[in-house]
Amino acid sequence: MFLYCLRYCSMKIELLVLLGYFGLLVGITRLSYRKQHTSADFILGSRSLNFWLTALSAHASDMSGWLFLGYPALVFEGGVFAAWAAIGLIVGMFLNWQFVAPRLRMLTEQLGSLTLSSYFEKRFAEGSGKLKLISSLMSILFFTCYISSGLCAMGILVESLLGISYSIGIILGLLIVVTYVLLGGYRTVAWVDLFQGFFLLGVILFIPFYLLQGIGGITPVLEAVSLKNLTTSLLPQVNGETLWKSFLIATSWGLGYFGQPHILTKFMGIREGSEMRKAQYVGMSWQMLALVGATLVGLIGIYTFPEGLVDSQQVILTLVKKTMPPLFAGLVLCAIVAATTNVMAAHLLVVASNLSEDLYRSFSSFQPSAKKLLLVSRGGVILIACIALYIAHLQLSTVYHIVLYSWSGLGASFGPLVLLSLYVKNLHAHGAFAGIFVGGVTAALWPYLDKIYSWQVPAIIPACFLSLVSIHLVSSACNKKAHLRGNIFIK
Repeated sequence: MFLYCLRYCSMKIELLVLLGYFGLLVGITRLSYRKQHTSADFILGSRSLNFWLTALSAHASDMSGWLFLGYPALVFEGGVFAAWAAIGLIVGMFLNWQFVAPRLRMLTEQLGSLTLSSYFEKRFAEGSGKLKLISSLMSILFFTCYISSGLCAMGILVESLLGISYSIGIILGLLIVVTYVLLGGYRTVAWVDLFQGFFLLGVILFIPFYLLQGIGGITPVLEAVSLKNLTTSLLPQVNGETLWKSFLIATSWGLGYFGQPHILTKFMGIREGSEMRKAQYVGMSWQMLALVGATLVGLIGIYTFPEGLVDSQQVILTLVKKTMPPLFAGLVLCAIVAATTNVMAAHLLVVASNLSEDLYRSFSSFQPSAKKLLLVSRGGVILIACIALYIAHLQLSTVYHIVLYSWSGLGASFGPLVLLSLYVKNLHAHGAFAGIFVGGVTAALWPYLDKIYSWQVPAIIPACFLSLVSIHLVSSACNKKAHLRGNIFIK
């Protein structure tokens, strides 16, 4: 009876902390709700965000429940060598800030584009709508899977810490994120990202700092890692095989940054292009600290649970329940919910823009009003959220693998074209179409082919390569054909 009462009180404290936290989110949402009057406000915040909002929004909307569940599980299973995934993310995001963000912000404003799809259409002067259609469909497909991964994380979290069933957990997660996206839109999500970005960074750094003091530093942790025959070094052996594996792990994550619409739209929404470098410094600092904290959590999990866990995704949850008082468990619960809802909200906004701006406005037989577009945006949020809920209910895979699948699909669909569109002039609309189609389809099918043939190469690498080749070959063929027609006309 005593143990039952203790567990009940613990759950009550965790639940009260969670409810208090979301009370703050409701307050932020209410403050920004009155500023959402048009589709441009809802989708891109009318390009009015300062560099703090841009930086934290871009990075907090990137690190989902994956930061607390998927990545620590990877380190828990693979040791220090798994940190190549973090290195790939840091390098990829740095290159994204350096070479994509400034130019994309400038060009999308010049072209009057609110979404990546409309940018492609105007950049390549493609008037038939085919380019906008294929980019929107690829975006909706992979983002729906991405959103389902966030719901899976919410289900696991609520089931583990509060003892509530997985199904109820994913429904609660859906209601939370859809509510504040519908009420606020882009600007609200950005302010929530700023608040939650600082909060979850504090939590992911506090956990290892607190636990390492009790353990006696990092040395006992590394000894425990070594006892489990896991690597305690980024390069346990300096040979071709090790270097190749480290390259594959880093590239599978870092390469995807160039094609993530939910991150690219954050670059597009900054108030002044001159503030981009400030946003870069703030954002990169946040990312590096967060990944260091998550890596330490995975390693401490190896020390704490030498016999392993049934579900390695729950390493941080089990760690917190075993070593920390209920109040801290409640704060960790809030942080994981924050990380998960951040990303789902950003994804839902992109999908809403695809449905309203790219599909409804473009293929409507009449010119819809601003209020009609806003209504369609919000309706799209509800529709996609329900589809993602069904996928999450099926529990087809782990959070880590669903995120990797969606990340690879978006990165391969749009990354090569984004880079080429910013730096290469003689591209053709048909080449752009081919690049999106080939990259997206390859990334979607590659995991299934890999199971058959055991290539053990991440989907994003061949998908991006084939996308680049497709863009080049089709653009060259179309330009050559147009040149020949011009010569014939002149004669």
